[in-house]
Amino acid sequence: MKKLFLLLLVIANAALINFVEAKPIFTGADYSGVYACKGSNSKVGDYEVEATLKLNRSISQGAYGVYDFNTETENSLVYRGQAIANGYKLALTFNLIDGLRAEFSTGIADVKRISPTRWAYTNHYYEPNGRGGDYGTEYCVMKKPAKAAKKAKSVAVKKAVDTE
Repeated sequence: MKKLFLLLLVIANAALINFVEAKPIFTGADYSGVYACKGSNSKVGDYEVEATLKLNRSISQGAYGVYDFNTETENSLVYRGQAIANGYKLALTFNLIDGLRAEFSTGIADVKRISPTRWAYTNHYYEPNGRGGDYGTEYCVMKKPAKAAKKAKSVAVKKAVDTE
């Protein structure tokens, strides 16, 4: 009887330890998607880029969402970085090291919902360098999912076939 009691006590203790150490599940909004961005930089001027946020669910917990963050320029330069969200605030950082130079950027963004399935954010950022750095702002709007575009195209093809 004592052995059964001890076994149950060990099992209960192990379950309690696992329960206490378990991290809270992610409860925040998921901002994952591809965004079309228009920005203005103090040194470069106006520009357009495409940004991608991808939620890292295994690291995200509670209200904090952790993201892989990539920005691709119109000449195919890709800046890779990270982002973390808390509510409707998003902190973004990336660096580009191409062998000759290194560029770093740190930004803070306000996120807002623009439809039931899409988001937009305004990012204010700073990029240091040896000459004082530069700063800028960009407004990024989540692109509509590709599935909707494919569906619209297939409907158009079907209508064309039906009218022939």
